Amino acid sequence: MDYNSLIDEETWAFIAQTIESYPEDAVELSIEGQRQVYDDMCRVFHQGYPDGVEATDVQANGIPVRVYTAGQPTRTVVYYHGGGFVVGGLESHDDVCAEICAQTGYRVVAVDYRLCPEFRHPVQFDDSWAATQWAASEFGDPLILAGDSAGGNLAACVAHHSRGRLDNVLGQVLIYPGLGGDMTKGSYLEHDKAPLLTLDEIKFYQTVRFHGDEPVGDPTYAPLHDTDFSGLPPTVVFTADCDPLRDDGRDYRDRLQEAGVKAHWINEDGLIHGYLRARTTVGHARDSFERISIAIEALGQGIWAYD
Repeated sequence: MDYNSLIDEETWAFIAQTIESYPEDAVELSIEGQRQVYDDMCRVFHQGYPDGVEATDVQANGIPVRVYTAGQPTRTVVYYHGGGFVVGGLESHDDVCAEICAQTGYRVVAVDYRLCPEFRHPVQFDDSWAATQWAASEFGDPLILAGDSAGGNLAACVAHHSRGRLDNVLGQVLIYPGLGGDMTKGSYLEHDKAPLLTLDEIKFYQTVRFHGDEPVGDPTYAPLHDTDFSGLPPTVVFTADCDPLRDDGRDYRDRLQEAGVKAHWINEDGLIHGYLRARTTVGHARDSFERISIAIEALGQGIWAYD
């Protein structure tokens, strides 16, 4: 794959800055080593809070969460962070959540689910579901579920599990999610050596998620493995074109539409996995983040602008 023809100079500069803090062989470090370099990288890109945004750390049914507010919100976004289920936490996506709060006016609840490999599936889902139930009961607002990468997986898992259990989920916004697609074809092979996320890295993160055999037919592990996609909330999926996970978003959109669910897929040309951190330095990423915020806000208002 000729990434020099697909990726512009701004994005290459972002890739280089990322690798300075999070080297391409980081997956070979110990788990603690991976977390350290990931946290260091996130601090480099941290943008601070927009004016008017406040945040408070609380416990949500025993799960640490950070609640962001600006004014008097009438909607709550539950946000699940990325990091391959191995790295990340309340600090890694702190400014992203603050900016979503500022741009939408909605409350944002960031979920600090427990990480692999110390805690394996279904712990990450269980923590995410517990925090979502807390948000629903604590604030009484309609919910929008959102997350990036591994967090996009968890947002979709929670959406599937919410059917018949929560009646106030207005929509979900998934950002370059890994949803359990077929790793032997499509974008997994086309972009197996993509900048910032390779197929080998995806396979590593997968192996530390479970004990014994990989779960089969379990939508709390891989939403694409569900057999019923009906009754899900309106969904907008964002993917990066230069990303092994790209086709998961397309395939998930297709499954939802086949089941009669409103679903839209936006594939961002020239972008790579993790581009949320590039939203202030890369024009394409800035535009995508604006589209993400607009999608969250619109779903919160019951607006579907993609037909």
